[in-house]
Amino acid sequence: MELLFVAVIVAALGLGIRYLVPGHETYGVLLLPAIATAVGMIVWVVLLWTGFTFDGGWIWVWSILASVLASVAVALVLPRRRKADDAQLRASLGI
Repeated sequence: MELLFVAVIVAALGLGIRYLVPGHETYGVLLLPAIATAVGMIVWVVLLWTGFTFDGGWIWVWSILASVLASVAVALVLPRRRKADDAQLRASLGI
């Protein structure tokens, strides 16, 4: 049940990050929430396997922190990469 809570929390944070970081017009609405959810859930399960308990605070901190960092990293890198690739495509097409 806690995994569902983690998924909802980090998906909401990913959606919020989408609108806080500039350049959100270069990718879809659900990309950052999906990345945040996947990373948060994977970190949660790995930490459970390593011995953290679901009622401990550190599993929440690390899961949420990892998902936020992954979302911010994608939100910062993707627009620059997308604009560079689009410029290269336009140049190759002669536009």
